[in-house]
Amino acid sequence: MTGTQAIGNVTVFNPAPVTRELNAIFYKYAKAQQFLQGIDVHPETHPEAGYPQFVPPDTSGALLTNIQASPSQPDSSDPDSPSAPSSTPKLLHALTGPGDDTPNIIGMPPMAPGTIQMPLKDYISGAMDVLYYGPLNFGSPPQSLTVDIDTGSADLWVPEGCQGCGNDQFFSKQSSTFRRSTTRCAITYGSGKVSGTLATDIVGLGTASVSGQTFCAVRKESSDLNDEPNSGLLGMAFGSIAQSGKATFFENLLAQKQLAQSVFSVHLTRTRETGSQVCFGCYDATKAMGPVRWNSVISRTYWSIAMDGLSVNKTLSVSANLTAAIDTGTTLIYLPSGVADDFYALIPGSASAMQYGAGKRLTRILDSVANNNTTGFYTVPCDTTVTVALILNGETFSIYPSDFNLGRTDVDSNDCVGGILALGNGFPQNLAIIGDEFLKSWYSVFDYSGRVGFARSINNG
Repeated sequence: MTGTQAIGNVTVFNPAPVTRELNAIFYKYAKAQQFLQGIDVHPETHPEAGYPQFVPPDTSGALLTNIQASPSQPDSSDPDSPSAPSSTPKLLHALTGPGDDTPNIIGMPPMAPGTIQMPLKDYISGAMDVLYYGPLNFGSPPQSLTVDIDTGSADLWVPEGCQGCGNDQFFSKQSSTFRRSTTRCAITYGSGKVSGTLATDIVGLGTASVSGQTFCAVRKESSDLNDEPNSGLLGMAFGSIAQSGKATFFENLLAQKQLAQSVFSVHLTRTRETGSQVCFGCYDATKAMGPVRWNSVISRTYWSIAMDGLSVNKTLSVSANLTAAIDTGTTLIYLPSGVADDFYALIPGSASAMQYGAGKRLTRILDSVANNNTTGFYTVPCDTTVTVALILNGETFSIYPSDFNLGRTDVDSNDCVGGILALGNGFPQNLAIIGDEFLKSWYSVFDYSGRVGFARSINNG
């Protein structure tokens, strides 16, 4: 393990990736308030037009079902228990073989027309799943580079002719289809920043490709980004918030009718380098259990849905009227400071790390984010057995216990850092950022018809 020391079953907290992410969140969502109000956004192109309504396969067999979850259904969100919807699934279609009346296909057939699977690697630092990245092809002939999969932003960038960049980069002179513009581009991630010029080229994945895909050809990259294994980033939020003002790679695939469905689905592993994936135009039923529970998108900017609050042990809860951005490019969960305070008050023995005085090591971490006026971290007893869940659309969705526990504050401490952090002044007080800490427990479906769905992940089977 990197940067941690094991103490029983709980490692010592590794502050480096969290400190960097805390700083980055403020920059990444600097215009969130305006975007969510429809201010300074680009016109919506609706690339999903003409696609049929997506119906996910039933993971209990080969029957395709579409169950609209409702608050009256019993809670099936516990990652450690099977789901038990109260209503009988409606049979919409059965996948059968020629001359066979019995369904014989479970889930999505491999490489079905209009579907592409992008395998992802999990970048693990200590005991933390920091980010997930996969291969994307650029240019003619194609050059393969790795990109962080980020549903919290909408721009694509890779290094090109970049001095000082430590990871693989795109060699534009080797591509016959590369075109550079004179338009500058710059993206800031807290202490990290990339800058360059907008360019176009063929960008592809599997058998699909987009001609003239716009991306930022990065010429300068801050040194701290060299610590990450991926070369660039693939933004998969709505193109309405793209700094480039251009359609995303996924939107172009839709507009060119290269996909079977106007959805992409995400499976994230837990402390396992391989096995994660993005399914473009498809849903991989081998990665999920139980029905998909849908949440309407509030704004076609971020993948934003209504969050009603949080619960502890299914009996205690804190109410909140929040907009939650579902963000695969963020590791943890971030809440307004008032909501975070109320949530941790439900956990016996918890405390704000700033008030708790958890030692010099954690104090240094907090000092590093003090310029953002954030209360930051909280501690909980390492032996706590509480079940933490988010309340979305009136239903509870549990977080796997080990994902909520970030590790001990110090080698000899009995206090651990909680995986839900607070964002204070300078951050919208009605916005929550829901990252991989939650998504590892829930197979996620991002549907361009305007909804996000969650089915219980096989990680928790």
